[in-house]
Amino acid sequence: MIRPCPTCGANNRVPAKHLSDTGRCGSCKSALPPVSEPIEVDAAAFAEITRDAKVPVLVDFWAEWCGPCRMAAPEIHELAQEMAGRGLVLKVNTEENPTLAAQFRVQAIPYFLLLRGGVIIAERTGVVPRAEMRRWFTMAA
Repeated sequence: MIRPCPTCGANNRVPAKHLSDTGRCGSCKSALPPVSEPIEVDAAAFAEITRDAKVPVLVDFWAEWCGPCRMAAPEIHELAQEMAGRGLVLKVNTEENPTLAAQFRVQAIPYFLLLRGGVIIAERTGVVPRAEMRRWFTMAA
């Protein structure tokens, strides 16, 4: 994954297994903090991140037209900030990635699942309170 440095703006390639770590910019050597916002992924990025991540990964299956998905989006963003360094949050657009949605038998959205080492720890359809999703991360730690 390519991440811009918050200090100098240089692009840095960060392997999936290090997205939850603090790294250093290859250009200016400033700290690159752990990912603290949801990551939009396609099938290839999804596979790499869920396979290599050292922390639990929450996946939000959503679509542009989905009202409840739009309502949940700010909570998902806040959760990603809270879990920075301890978990990752991925967003999968079901319209753009129908095969990935079918792989997890997504029949209604929003659909959330928490993976640890590729294994499903928790899953739920519909809007989920942030406190509940935070609890999922605690269970998976």
